[in-house]
Amino acid sequence: MKSNVYIFNLNLDWELIKLISQIDRFDAAWTAIERREQQGLKELKSIATVRSVGASTRIEGSKLSDEEVDVLLRNIDISKLEDRDTQEVVGYFEALDIISEQFEEIKITESDIKNLHNILMKYSAKDEWHKGNYKQHSNAVEARYTDGTRQILFQTTEPGVETETAMRLLVNWYNNEHAIHPLVKCAVFTYEFLSIHPFQDGNGRLSRLLSSLLLLKSGYKWIQYISFEHEIESRKHAYYQVLRSCQTLRPNIDISTWVNFFFDALKNIQELLERKLLIYETETDQLLPREKLVVSFIQNHPGCKSGQISKGLGFSRMIVIRLLSSLLEKKLIEKHGTGSGTQYTIM
Repeated sequence: MKSNVYIFNLNLDWELIKLISQIDRFDAAWTAIERREQQGLKELKSIATVRSVGASTRIEGSKLSDEEVDVLLRNIDISKLEDRDTQEVVGYFEALDIISEQFEEIKITESDIKNLHNILMKYSAKDEWHKGNYKQHSNAVEARYTDGTRQILFQTTEPGVETETAMRLLVNWYNNEHAIHPLVKCAVFTYEFLSIHPFQDGNGRLSRLLSSLLLLKSGYKWIQYISFEHEIESRKHAYYQVLRSCQTLRPNIDISTWVNFFFDALKNIQELLERKLLIYETETDQLLPREKLVVSFIQNHPGCKSGQISKGLGFSRMIVIRLLSSLLEKKLIEKHGTGSGTQYTIM
């Protein structure tokens, strides 16, 4: 069934309805899960934050690994943020932290969006001239790859009156549209924000922060315990391809492909969160605190080696070997390879 949503066409087929239903079923049970799994969720949130910060900045060209991001965030010294990668990581972390702690107070207004952009770009001297303000020059959506190359995917809304008008209309629509499902509103808002690309730089990172903000404000509080950004990073080529394919249909844009991609990404991370919680709810009840930490580390670093676990958790190599042996006996983890090449994954 074709439907008009904001300025777009959307095919509300059974597959899309099924995805919405799956996401909402889990959400309906979330309050009970949150009450029951407080300690486990605290650990998951800490891990998800590092993964989200690392993934979202890497999508835009940063080269810092999750391990390097973790070390940086544990020992933030703003006087030593001399390169762009570290500046972007700390800026993203602070914006994400504010969203997590204050999402109920943050409004979906142009003013609050500009403020989040200002926080995001806070430590970048290169961006001092434009942070918190709409763009002054034309820009484009670019795909940035690990080899340093870039590819322009599509041109965006022109600066000045056109961008100001487009943002005003988008924000007004979001705040006054009450008939469509909040997940659809979130997907549409994110897509149009990227299409406008209202700021000179930082639009990709801010779009992912806004997605989390909109989901939290719509009641999907589980989003802060799993990394949506990491899911997008793992599907980076598909993410760019979907954005580009929808844009080629302008001015009569059908965003069904984008909405399905967005929902499928949410469904995937929701299922991953369910699997993580299952470990906390069952097997980990019988685990020692250090064993739980090792299980969590392996969950979030599949294929890791004992040395990486030792460094990541601050345990001696001998303690890690003993913990791994215990977890193997309990059939909670799997061992792959031999000698120095041995890697570990969750069963």
